[in-house]
Amino acid sequence: MTTTTKAAAPVAAAPARRLGAGALALRQGRLEITQFLRSRESVVFTMGFPIIMILIFAAIFSDEIAPGVSYTQYFITGMIATGLMTVSFQNLGIWIPIERDRGVLKRYRGTPMPKWVWFAGKVLMVVVIGIAETALLLAVSVALFDLDLPQTAAKWLTFGWVAVLGVTACTLCGIAISSLARTARSGSAVVTPVALVLQFISGVFFVFTSLPTWMQQVAALFPLKWMCQGLRSVFLPDSFGAQEPGGSFELGKVALVLGLWCVIGLVLCLTTFRWTTRRDG
Repeated sequence: MTTTTKAAAPVAAAPARRLGAGALALRQGRLEITQFLRSRESVVFTMGFPIIMILIFAAIFSDEIAPGVSYTQYFITGMIATGLMTVSFQNLGIWIPIERDRGVLKRYRGTPMPKWVWFAGKVLMVVVIGIAETALLLAVSVALFDLDLPQTAAKWLTFGWVAVLGVTACTLCGIAISSLARTARSGSAVVTPVALVLQFISGVFFVFTSLPTWMQQVAALFPLKWMCQGLRSVFLPDSFGAQEPGGSFELGKVALVLGLWCVIGLVLCLTTFRWTTRRDG
């Protein structure tokens, strides 16, 4: 007597769960942050440069530049703005050409992932690292240099919108300027001189009104000057507004110029960004 074994019916594989757009962006952002943290040079420069500069300049210059305002306090506000520019404009302008040269962007372009997710990942990385860097800089400044934090909600709100507009403008401009670099190595050569010149003419290292008039006029064309001015309105006494070129902090003008640069940066990104190198076509 023989028995027959009935073959089991094949079990249908469960369909792969598709991630939503938000989840994709968060995963890409986490990947970008992880890659940033693995680059020790980027972490040390981005997080440490502002603090090192404050320690050096505070040891050299400690005089008052206005009643109740020391040079160190003035310089700290400029370095906060510089830190935000570094993590956005400078980092993206240098690292995107490296990814393009290595073919990373070309491979991303060939995947089913929506292209905007890659950009969202970069933005999330900038936001997270920017917040961490600013928090660290404020903690050091309060502990070592007696920086007074804002005492009103209005001041914190101003801090927020100046930082958001400034980082947005610098991020878009960083993505746009990355297309100027022909190779991975040339990214730093293109971006770093621009960033350094802007720091010198925008009131970071020197009191803005002590600069030549023509230099002030050139600086007023770019975001960093207005980021510094907006942050001075947050961390320095209201009376210091009289020391500004316009006789006040001109927050309305700060918002207008930074908003305009967000639009300019977006247009430049849409018209100049390249997924491949020039040799790839």
